[in-house]
Amino acid sequence: MFFVTGTDTDSGKTLVSSALLTAVNRLGHIASADSAVGILAANTMLTLGIKPIASGCAQTSEGLRNADALQLMTSSTLKLAYPLVNPFSFEPAIAPHIAAAQVGMRLTPEVIIDSLDFTAFSQADFCLIEGAGGWRLPLGEGRYLSEVVQKLELPVILVVGMKLGCLNHALLTQEAILADGLTIAGWVANRVDPEMSMFDENLVSLKGMMSAPFLGSIPFLTEPSAENAADHLDVSLLHDNAH
Repeated sequence: MFFVTGTDTDSGKTLVSSALLTAVNRLGHIASADSAVGILAANTMLTLGIKPIASGCAQTSEGLRNADALQLMTSSTLKLAYPLVNPFSFEPAIAPHIAAAQVGMRLTPEVIIDSLDFTAFSQADFCLIEGAGGWRLPLGEGRYLSEVVQKLELPVILVVGMKLGCLNHALLTQEAILADGLTIAGWVANRVDPEMSMFDENLVSLKGMMSAPFLGSIPFLTEPSAENAADHLDVSLLHDNAH
């Protein structure tokens, strides 16, 4: 199990999370096709992505739904009911602790952990929990979403939104994660700004300064799908860091 965080709100956590799930799904198909039982064993890899907290949800006939959570559900082979994937959903696209206060809800790390389906997690061969915002997302009353990751002792995958200022954001986020006593299992460079100046030089700088394995660089995609993004990732590097 891994926790996916980003350097900023729009760093591309969901694109990377869904791409990681897709890449692992592909490995499962390859492994099954090469096994003694042949291709009939395909689709046996169970993957699961969840997003416990989401703001900016749309009202539907079935209740609030978040596009990021729905994308994770599409990319997961282990299918759960929506409330188990996204137990805390808020309609306004604002900081979750402010949205929660507006509806009289109190968010704490303990409440979030209690909402998680650990039985489903144990069934998955590969599981991701996608965060909201950046690493130090406030929950209110001096509590942070990062405390959930600490309590569960999850390895972290960091998504660096490649744009002006990303070097500072990436290094500060790395320092915060490590200072919290956690392991960064890998990091992904996701080009969110197609006009970013000196992209290659910035990427080289990051590779020299980041301490975790480099999982890949996703270019700016005109069609940003999980399938297209997965082509640029190497999930085999995560094997030794799974929790």
